Amino acid sequence: MAMKERIAVSSSGWSAIAVGLGLSLGSLGVFAQVQLDPLHPGPYIAAGLAMVFAATLLFKGCFVIGPNEARVLTFFGRYAGSVRETGLRFANPFATKHSISLRVQNFETAEIKVNDLEGNPIEIGAVVVWRVVDTAQAMFDVESFASFVKIQAETALRNLAMHHPYDGHDETLISLRGHSDDVSALLRDEVNDKIATAGVEVIDARITHLAYSPEIAQAMLQRQQAGAIIAARTRIVEGAVSMVEMALEQLAKRGIVELDTERKAAMVSNLLVVLCGERATQPVVNAGTLY
Repeated sequence: MAMKERIAVSSSGWSAIAVGLGLSLGSLGVFAQVQLDPLHPGPYIAAGLAMVFAATLLFKGCFVIGPNEARVLTFFGRYAGSVRETGLRFANPFATKHSISLRVQNFETAEIKVNDLEGNPIEIGAVVVWRVVDTAQAMFDVESFASFVKIQAETALRNLAMHHPYDGHDETLISLRGHSDDVSALLRDEVNDKIATAGVEVIDARITHLAYSPEIAQAMLQRQQAGAIIAARTRIVEGAVSMVEMALEQLAKRGIVELDTERKAAMVSNLLVVLCGERATQPVVNAGTLY
């Protein structure tokens, strides 16, 4: 059964300190009465010891809570509640008080080697930002909530990498490299699902290391370069065809020159060579007739 945090009964520790000091000073006065009535010391000694014992309990029940800290109280093995109020507090002196931090913490996972959706071996790592939101679950439902978060985060990261490609060749798929915000949101949600029982919340999770494994890095680099060249050449050809089309339309509209089908084909070929060529073209001056 999952534990749920509840507020423990506590009060200001300053009142307990004041009463304890008063009992301590009072016990000195009671012990002094033994000198005045040496024939009947028993009642004075008993009263003095009782006052000392009560003062000790008051002092023992006091504890200090700093900012973004909490105390989880257990009374003879049973959960007695949590205290989140900062400052000097007083609670059951017989309860055991466990300190737990509520501060935002972060860690970086190890660089995991895993195959992506397309079967390519990649290396991936992430940084996870988290904090405790339920002190009872964090203390009692898992063995060590900090280690639990780290292990579950690495498991979620491995699972995420296996279900998404490194690069986005398909527009319908979320790629690890091309959709960083979407991948971060998916990773955060998956880690939160896995650590919900530990009373911990992941605030942010982002990939900090992403690369192909060394054995295929060179081949993948050549693949990326080839893809970039193809995309660039496609854009160049599309632009060149549009320019040739515009040139033929303008020539026909203005009546500058009339070209038959053969001459149009030759002109198109020459313009495409000029516009799509990687090197500067050399002009040729025609000193004769048009044909």
